[in-house]
Formats: sequence, structure tokens, C-alpha cells
Amino acid sequence: MHGAGVELVGVSKRYGAAPAVDSIDLKIPAGSYCCLLGPSGCGKTTTLRMIAGHETTSDGSVLIGGREVGHLPPAARGTAMMFQSYALFPHLNCLDNVAFGPRMRGVGKAARQAKAREMLALVRMESYAHRLPAQLSGGQQQRVALARALVTEPSVLLLDEPLSALDPFLRVQVRAELKRLQAELGITFVHVTHSQEEAMALSDLTVVMNGGRIEQAAAPREVFSRPATAFVARFIGGHNVIASPGGAVVAVRVDRVRVQPAEAPAAPGPSLPARVATVEYQGSFVQLRLRPLDPAAEEVFATLPDDAFAARPFAVGDDVTARWEAAEAHPLRDAQPPAPMPAPLLEEPAR
Repeated sequence: MHGAGVELVGVSKRYGAAPAVDSIDLKIPAGSYCCLLGPSGCGKTTTLRMIAGHETTSDGSVLIGGREVGHLPPAARGTAMMFQSYALFPHLNCLDNVAFGPRMRGVGKAARQAKAREMLALVRMESYAHRLPAQLSGGQQQRVALARALVTEPSVLLLDEPLSALDPFLRVQVRAELKRLQAELGITFVHVTHSQEEAMALSDLTVVMNGGRIEQAAAPREVFSRPATAFVARFIGGHNVIASPGGAVVAVRVDRVRVQPAEAPAAPGPSLPARVATVEYQGSFVQLRLRPLDPAAEEVFATLPDDAFAARPFAVGDDVTARWEAAEAHPLRDAQPPAPMPAPLLEEPAR
């Protein structure tokens, strides 16, 4: 197998007058792991389906391996898609589920079963070849569905929220398997998710979408450390979005905010008088939600190491000063701060 690059040029999708995807441009390098990340309704799944050929584009071009494929059916694009529901045939065992695609293409029984066994071994499911899907756990069904997608030897594998049905512990295990397979096979993975943690852990290229548009496309460390917009800063989590006195909008990581008692001596650098609104113990750290004394200012979050909080605890109602180094304030593209989003916790948003 080998990976192919994917390029979207001015791609839009409209349903009637309503745009689902609005003139996006994106280049996904061959052999990379790309995650399309964003809240429900942002256009990420529609984008994936247009790459696959399950949705037609309203405007623009879809290129795979440098070839324009917008006019081609899904089977002719060199892609395979793994659906969120897995869609295994309940009356076929694992081996026959994986061999179904080659069977439909006229591959002989011995050859298709040999290839199916090879794919089951790749996902470490060879010992379950003769079990029915109902006899498998959710994680095992996911692996069989992955083997069925890979048996066609695609150059691009498209995954529509493949981990969403798994419990958190199993999700981490299967996530590691996906990363291993992508590196081992060298094909291009395009993976839709609403989970920031999943995108950060898996992707070489993280594409954050909002309202049918791409807010930022970059390496995961770049997206987290230097979010381009207030939406990215809030959605990725771990950031405060603050309007500075000069009118600029900046992002400050919650772990870079220092909290001092209000009576502590003033220190140089930006600061914000506030009152502690909530205190949440999170194991290795404690998160404080701070309500600024200025009613026009947005709430600020700070995370303190557990040992630091134990040495100098804060309680709800304490008057404090939030401080950060000027160099820790990352300027955003937004000219004005947008409407607040939910608290910037490092966790998955509600679906």
C-alpha cells in the first residue's frame, strides 16, 4: 500500500441555500495522518464524504494523488471509508466480512480469504476469524471494520468518528493501534473527530473547522500552542481568550496564569483583579475559575499544580489577582472577542 495526497480547492457544499462547507482549501500530504476536528455541524463529516465521493461538491475540486476525482464514483477514487456504525454484516463471520469487498470484485475464494486473513492478522483479529459480529466486543468489531476497509489496499483511508462508540479506556488502546497501522502501512488517513484529545494524539495535521470553514490547519503542537482564532483557542481548550486594554484579542494558556492573593505586592506584567468562583480538584492539578471584578470582562481559568495549591490553597470567594507574562499572550486574528464558549477544560465537548 502507498499513500496519496489529498487536495481540496475551493470546495463548497450547499443543501438548498444553506452552506454546509464554504469554499475551503486544504492540502493533506501523502502518507500523513490528518484529523478534521470541530463541533457538531461544522462541516467535517460532509468534507470527508466529499473526498470519498458519497457527497457531490457544489463547487470546487477534489484531487487525490494529483488527479481530479470529483466526477468519479467512490470505488474508482482509491479510497476506503470506515463508517461510525462499522456496518458489519451480522450473518457473516469476520473472515467473510473482510473478504466481502474482494468477492464483489470477482476475486477467487482462496485469494480473497488469504487476503482477508492477512488483514485480520494486521489488526490482531486472526483468532476471531470465524466469529460472528454479535460475538465480538465493540473494540473487536471496530478492528474487523478496519480490516475490511484496508483489504481493498486504498491509498487514502477515511474514518468517520471511528472511536466514538468505545469506552474511554478502550478508545485509548484502539487509538494507539490506528497510529501504529498508519505508520506501518504508510497510507494517508483522514479522520473525523469531535475530540480534541484524539486529534492531538493522532494527527500530523490538525484541521479545525467551524461553520463550514477552516479556522486553522497546522501541526497539533502549533494549533495548541499558537491558536489562530478565539474559536480555536476555546475549542482546543486550555486557553483563556482575553481582550487587552489596547483592543487586541490574545490567548493565554490556563497553565501560564499565576494566581496571587489580592493583597500580594504588585508585579510587572498584565494582571486582572478577580474573585474565585469555583475550585475543582483534577488529580495532578487544581483548576480555578476566576470571575473578574470588571463585569465586562470574561471569566479566566487557571490550573495550579496540586502541590502548589496544597502549599497555598484558595477558596471560593477569595479576592485574587491573575497574572501572566506578556510573552505568554498569543495574539489572535479576531479583531473583537466573539461570544463566550464553554469553559476551556482539556476534555471532549458534549456531542
